[in-house]
Amino acid sequence: MLTVAALYHFTRFPDPAGLKPGLSELCQAQGVKGSLLLAPEGINGTIAGPRPGVEAVLAAIRALPGCDGLEWKESFAETMPFGRMKVRLKREIVTMGQPDVDPLARVGNYVAPKDWNALISDPDTVVIDTRNAYEVAIGTFQGAVDPGTRAFGEFPEWWHANRERFAGKRIAMFCTGGIRCEKSTNYLLGQGVNQVYHLKGGILKYLEEVPREASLWQGQCFVFDDRVSVGHGLLPGGLTSCGACRRPVTEADQADPVYEDGVCCPACQDEYSTADRSRFRERHRQMLLAASRGTHHLGNAQE
Repeated sequence: MLTVAALYHFTRFPDPAGLKPGLSELCQAQGVKGSLLLAPEGINGTIAGPRPGVEAVLAAIRALPGCDGLEWKESFAETMPFGRMKVRLKREIVTMGQPDVDPLARVGNYVAPKDWNALISDPDTVVIDTRNAYEVAIGTFQGAVDPGTRAFGEFPEWWHANRERFAGKRIAMFCTGGIRCEKSTNYLLGQGVNQVYHLKGGILKYLEEVPREASLWQGQCFVFDDRVSVGHGLLPGGLTSCGACRRPVTEADQADPVYEDGVCCPACQDEYSTADRSRFRERHRQMLLAASRGTHHLGNAQE
């Protein structure tokens, strides 16, 4: 059984590029795969591997400047959910595109999973899902508002267009692991919203801690690895993803005439060129050949 750790931490990294080689080498040596993003504002990512290897990487991250308070969400997978290890440099560890947003300055009030149901059941609370539309489509909290955004950077525009709907209301927001809410709650506070709350640890922590019989979660939670989705208890949800756009694919999607395994799904049928489709078909063919040999098409490449 492999350990999967989803993590983020906001801190000041004066030289994030200088941190990349050490983390890359450590992950490779420990048999850990996944993705880590480094930026001047901190670190974000999900990694998987044998428990001793994941613990070694987490210990190294906790030793980075300002990261001693690192928290993470832990789950498990029977097979490796990543093809390789990627350590990347970014401008932001979660892209909102608002230079004045600073989660280190202030954020909304954290709400523990055990207290979340009471908050969102209050008629004076507006519950907002800060994730992208394709994530919301496979699962969300009962009664939550879906902004219909394609990317997190669209959230500020959506808020400006809809803020009058929520005047005088208490705002409760949530996302997969909590990182988007660090920025969205800081943003709303800067917009003059006084009562702003967010789910501590995100959906993943809620699904881990709140029993199914007491849960207000409906559906599955999209995750950014080969498991595609998880449900209560953080068990894999059984969905697959589109080989082109990586959005989750349901049984209904697979029955659609436009669906082609590894190449196209109903959501992305107009998003790629004929040349792109040819490239996707060849990639899918190579992946099937690799699987038949018991290997992974992406290999152990580091980025």
